[in-house]
Amino acid sequence: MKNNKLNEMSIEEISNLVKEEKQKYLRMKFNHSVSPLANPIELRVQRRNVAKALTALNKK
Repeated sequence: MKNNKLNEMSIEEISNLVKEEKQKYLRMKFNHSVSPLANPIELRVQRRNVAKALTALNKK
């Protein structure tokens, strides 16, 4: 996820994106606890995507 893309989005779009990304992260985390992911680094990337979206939301 690029910061430029987040800066162009509205507050509502970013808040919806945060909800979706958090849900995706929680699903990935749960699935990883049940059966290991092929690439566990995806969890880190997803967590950082959530953080980037939250930062962009707080800036606005």
